[in-house]
Amino acid sequence: RGHVAYVREVLRLTDIDVDHVNRLGWTALLEAVILGDGGRAHLEVVEALLAAGATPGLPDGDGVTALAHAERRGFT
Repeated sequence: RGHVAYVREVLRLTDIDVDHVNRLGWTALLEAVILGDGGRAHLEVVEALLAAGATPGLPDGDGVTALAHAERRGFT
């Protein structure tokens, strides 16, 4: 949903594992790409996650990476 300020604060104030995988098999980066609309806010969330060390090559449960999802959606 592009909650940029919230994401930045969580990344800044906590030691959260940016590559944590949820029950859907998604990391925060995968979720931002898959559920994002490609707008400025979502781009800023993706940039913040990458700057915090998120790994773009981690696949989802189907073996598809965030980068591959972004390419398929025309976000690259």
